[in-house]
Amino acid sequence: MVTFVPQHLTLRPETFAIERHDTEDVVGTADWIALVRGPDGLTVIRTVTDGDDGWRAFQGQDAHELDVPGMLLSIITPLSEADLPIFAASTYAADLVLVPASHAEKAVALLRTAGHDVAE
Repeated sequence: MVTFVPQHLTLRPETFAIERHDTEDVVGTADWIALVRGPDGLTVIRTVTDGDDGWRAFQGQDAHELDVPGMLLSIITPLSEADLPIFAASTYAADLVLVPASHAEKAVALLRTAGHDVAE
């Protein structure tokens, strides 16, 4: 059984793009916040200035060990149940859950209703 873990989240003010790159040329730029290398290329999450079709990111603020179950699931479950698409990237210190920018306010309401504290 999965345990719900209420968290302190921040909706970051930036708008992001999620991209796939065949080369690592983007690594030298300053506008990325996450890079994930996989067998199909490099996935890049970077800030963009024109955010109409971009993504907004919720960032977890609670420090936790890596063996705490349910942290990411507690964030994505209420979004998934409302049919919102998400993209997640995790670091050692926090999870970053992105939703389409056009659904950011709905996502805030869903996360708050689920029991999370969300700062905008």
